[in-house]
Amino acid sequence: MFDILTLNKIAKCGLDQLDADKYAVTDDASANADGIILRSFAMHDMELPEKLLAVARAGAGTNNIPIDKCTEKGIVVFNTPGANANAVKELVLAGMFMASRDIDGGIKWAAGLSGDDIAKQVEKGKGGFAGCEVQGKTLGVIGLGAIGILVANAARHLGMNVVGFDPYLSVDAAWKLSSHIVKAKSADEVYEKSDYITIHVPFTPDTKHMINKENIAKMKDGVKILNFARGELVNNDDIKAAIESGKVSKYVVDFPNAETINQKGIIAIPHLGASTAESEDNCAMMAAQELASYLETGDILNSVNFPNCSLPMGNGGRVSILHKNVPNMISQFTNMFAESGLNIADMINKSKKDNAATIINCDGAIPADFVEKIAAIDDVLKVRVI
Repeated sequence: MFDILTLNKIAKCGLDQLDADKYAVTDDASANADGIILRSFAMHDMELPEKLLAVARAGAGTNNIPIDKCTEKGIVVFNTPGANANAVKELVLAGMFMASRDIDGGIKWAAGLSGDDIAKQVEKGKGGFAGCEVQGKTLGVIGLGAIGILVANAARHLGMNVVGFDPYLSVDAAWKLSSHIVKAKSADEVYEKSDYITIHVPFTPDTKHMINKENIAKMKDGVKILNFARGELVNNDDIKAAIESGKVSKYVVDFPNAETINQKGIIAIPHLGASTAESEDNCAMMAAQELASYLETGDILNSVNFPNCSLPMGNGGRVSILHKNVPNMISQFTNMFAESGLNIADMINKSKKDNAATIINCDGAIPADFVEKIAAIDDVLKVRVI
């Protein structure tokens, strides 16, 4: 029986993925859990349960999870890329329309009308909220992951010209991208060609403030910028200066803060990107499935700190090893199996930057003291017999 701790309210359809005969689910933060499922709960000041094996974030961002601390303890951290992609795509399109037409300003103005001649007031005042159409305009998409691809393809169907840039575009992602999308060779090409620019990249030290005065200067006059990825990708001081000068006509951001609310030219949406019932259900189900697969088989899919690594179950025992990605680890493992008289039936090893995962199937049962022997090897983070 695995103990699962929920740190946020998780959709029932997600928790239903966990077999009641195998899992006990609780929201008691003091529980010594094998796995944690959460959404936005901040774990950085939390004392991690002693037997914790995995954390599953029902969403894409993992800034609320102490990744380094988890990695040191051999705790796999999962997220759910793509589960909320459609929800975010739809809001990006809404943001693009709002940047094109002063819908927000018009609604607020109309709400303040009074008297018996409202229809006349509307006809007289509506000219102050005129805008432009998106058809025929060029949308630049920086980051062609699950969300970026959906946005790019949808914009193409709206009659827009679309230019996309992603230096890490995967083969699978490329197959999903419309053949009509122009693949830019650099972000500068996107900046120079686009009437609208939407960014869909993760927040890292390299991407912090990637939209800044230097890059804004490369853009068309009157460009409209959409940020539904992370607030820190845009330098707020630079964007406000660009709006004041007219270089940027609108900035739509899904991450309001004191610098962006009630500002001229800025449409601040209260982090609604993934706030749909469908998205929350999809994220919850994917998170629970990832967690269950790892706890029951050792297979890893969509981890942010360890590589994807999976192997069909065999007829004997299985050993799952998380370790540092350094030379001579595999030979030490196989030697240990040989010394213990265990025949290796199948194995797989994968790495991700500094970390690695190895799964080994044996023909027979695994001795009780074998875990301690493998764990004693330098640079081994976690060993489990499954």
